[in-house]
Formats: sequence, C-alpha cells, structure tokens
Amino acid sequence: MATIRQIRQRIKVAKSIQQITKAMKMVAAARLKRAQDRVQAARPYSKTMREMMTSLATAVGGQIEHPLLRSRAPRNIGFLIITSDRGLAGSYNSQMLRRASEVLRGYDANRVQLYCVGRKGIQFFKRRGFNVVEEFHINNTAVAFAEAQNITKVVRDAFESEEIDQLIMLYTRFFSPINQKAEDVLLLPIQTPDTEEVSGGQSEDYIFEPAADELLQSLLPRYLEGQVYQALLESVASEHGARMTSMTNATENAGKMISSLTLQMNRARQAGITREISEIVGGAEALKG
Repeated sequence: MATIRQIRQRIKVAKSIQQITKAMKMVAAARLKRAQDRVQAARPYSKTMREMMTSLATAVGGQIEHPLLRSRAPRNIGFLIITSDRGLAGSYNSQMLRRASEVLRGYDANRVQLYCVGRKGIQFFKRRGFNVVEEFHINNTAVAFAEAQNITKVVRDAFESEEIDQLIMLYTRFFSPINQKAEDVLLLPIQTPDTEEVSGGQSEDYIFEPAADELLQSLLPRYLEGQVYQALLESVASEHGARMTSMTNATENAGKMISSLTLQMNRARQAGITREISEIVGGAEALKG
C-alpha cells in the first residue's frame, strides 16, 4: 500500500498535468475558432470554383483538352496524405494513418509514391518502407494559400511529367470539434462532370470572353490549388478540434484522479490516526495493569 508521502507526490504530479492539459485545451480552443472561421469562409469559394468548372465543361460539351485532365493507365499512383507535426491530438493522426493504410493496402508498394504533409505521416510511412518522395510542413496556426500552391506545384509537375498517373488525396474533413472524418478523393486527373449529368441532356448557351479554352488554362490549375487549400484548412481545423476534445478529457480525468488520490490519502491518514490512538490507549492500559 502506498504511503501518505507517495500519495501526496502523485497528487502533485496529477495537478501539474491538469494545469498543462487545461492550458493546452484553451490554446486549442482559441486556434480552433480561427481555423473553423477560415474553413467556413473557404467552403463557398471551393463550391463556386466547382460550379464554374461545371459550367465550362457543359458549355464545351465535354471536349476539353488539358494536361490535368488526361487519363492514363494507372501504373504509378501518388498519394497526398495530410497529417500533423505534433501529437496529443486524440485520434486525429491515428484515424488518418489507419485510413491511409487501408487505401494503400490495395496497391503495389513499388508503384506508390507518397507526398506527405506533417511529421507524423512522414515518420509513420518511412518506418514501414514506403517511398516518401516529398515532405511538407505547414503552419497549423494559420495556413497560407502559398503553402497550398507549393504543394500543388510539386504534385502537378509530377503528374504532367508522368511520374505518377493518378493522385489521391487523403485528408480529414471537419464537421465539429468532436466529429472529424478521414476521407480520400481522386485529385488528378481532374474529373469533369458529364454534360448530360449536369444539364439533363440540355446544354446552356454560354458566351465566353476570352474563349473557353483560355479560361480553362487558368481555371483548372486554380481549381486544383483550391482543392488542396481547402483540404489543408479542413485538416488543421480537425487537428485543433481533436486536440481540444482530447485535452478536455485529459483535464477531467486528471481531476478524477486527484479526487481519488485525495480520498485515498484521507483514508490512510485516518487509519494512521486510529492506529496511533489505539497504541496510546493500549500503552495506558498496560501501565495501569
């Protein structure tokens, strides 16, 4: 059985941990609010870009020629996997890495090239012998669009030079601080909607200035950058949400541990006092005898 001194030391340690987790929870909550606002502000942009691409595809009748649209036999597959640089974020990283492992299981490891965002994913896949061709680190406090452009340029160059024939992006979609879901989407080649699916077989008459092909040259790369940027924002918000939830649970558990240890210490103290009183009474009775 632990002594009173040992129990007091455990209580001291638990209180220190509780202060740390509480501080981390408050920091994560503040960062989550900013990240959540950025996600909500970016979603309409992504939606509008998708609608613009749909309108353009409908207008030209699906006859679109662009390097980012060229479908090839998928021999070499690229995966853009977004994780975090730091831990203590609950199941955020483990959920993403589990999902990525499930997706990768269906491909030949020799034909897979990984583009990893975040130290956790980089370390995980390197330890398992995967070919990590590019490593990226982002500012999880405030993701810059330039960071998305840098990542997009690397994967776009790899696709256009035929180093990879497909690119699948895995990220964590943010729904709420307690609900995030790992998702995977085919990023390259860009999939344009079929004209009949979009308009039900009836095409609208659009007038483009400049021409549709010229618009396409700037729209598709921008659309690709927007997709990556949106995924980064979603992942960062998910990370902060998972960390806030995790630190909230850790703080509550530390409080329960402190209460349990305090009760255990009080019982030990009471048992010690009772034992001392019994010894005193026993000694007094012995002297009387």
